[in-house]
Amino acid sequence: MSLLVVGTVAFDAIETPFGKTDKIIGGAATYIGLAASYFTSKINLVSIVGSDFPAEAIAAMNKRSIDTAGLQIVEGEKSFFWAGKYHNDMNTRDTLVTELNVLENFDPILPDSYKASEYIMLGNLTPSVQMRVLDQLTEKPKLVVMDTMNFWMDVALNDLKEVIAKVDVLTINDEEARQLTGEYSLIKAAKIIRGMGPKYLVIKKGEHGALLFHEDQVFYSPALLLEEVFDPTGAGDSFAGGFIGFLAATDDLSFENMKRAVIYGSAMASFCVEKFGKENLEGLNRGEVNARVKQFSNLVQFTTDV
Repeated sequence: MSLLVVGTVAFDAIETPFGKTDKIIGGAATYIGLAASYFTSKINLVSIVGSDFPAEAIAAMNKRSIDTAGLQIVEGEKSFFWAGKYHNDMNTRDTLVTELNVLENFDPILPDSYKASEYIMLGNLTPSVQMRVLDQLTEKPKLVVMDTMNFWMDVALNDLKEVIAKVDVLTINDEEARQLTGEYSLIKAAKIIRGMGPKYLVIKKGEHGALLFHEDQVFYSPALLLEEVFDPTGAGDSFAGGFIGFLAATDDLSFENMKRAVIYGSAMASFCVEKFGKENLEGLNRGEVNARVKQFSNLVQFTTDV
C-alpha cells in the first residue's frame, strides 16, 4: 500500500550527557520515512529544504524506497535548523536554536502520483499545512495518522481541532493529551480526544511505553529497557514511522493489528535512541527488527490459571 509522509526534513545539532553532534540530518519526515521503509516500499515524501541540503542525503532516502518527488528544494535558501541540549534525565531538553528558514513559507504541493495515497502520515507541522495536504487528496485514504505537539495547542488550537476532526489516529504524548483536554486522567482525556474525531488514539509515555485507545478498549505497550540511550531525538517520529509502515504493509486495520503496529513502532523508536540522529535507522535489517519485536513480546508474555 502507498504511504504518504508529510513533515520536516532538516538539520539538527544535538547535545546529550553522552556527547554532541555538529549539524546532522534530521526532521520528522526523515525519521518517519526511514522507520517505515523497513516495512513498506511505496513511501511518498512531501517536505521542503533549501539548496544547502546535501544531494547525497536525498539519494540515501531514495535507496530506502522513499520517493522524493514531493520534496521542494528552494534555491538560495537555507533548510530548517534546530539545536537542542538534553538534561541528564534525557526526558527534558532545552531548545538552543530554531531557524525556520524555508519552513516559514512551506506550502505543501502533492505531485499527482501522491494524491491517491492509501495511508497518510501527517508529521508534526503547522495544522494549516496538515489541512492543506488533506485538501489535495483525490481519494479517501484508508487511514490518516496525525502527530502534533503542545506548541500548536498554544498558538493554533482551533486550526488543530479542525485537522484532528478529519484523522483516524492521533499520536501525542501524555502531557499533550492533558493539555488538549484539561483532564489529568488519561482515560478521561482519551475519551474526550476520540470524541473530537479520531477512532484511535496513541498516547506516548516515553520511557514508560505507549497506550492505544479504541472505543472501550485499551492496549499498553511497555518500553524496552536499553543498556544505552544516547539521543531521544526522533524517537516519537520513529515510532510513528514503524506504526504506520507496519499498517501499510499488512493493510489490516483491526484493533488486534493496531496493537501489533504499536509494538513495531516502539521497536523502531528503541533503535533510534541507541545512537545519535538517524544513524541507527539506516543500518538495520528486517531480522534485527523482528528480533527486537520479539524482545517486546517477551516482556509481557505470561501464563496464569485464573
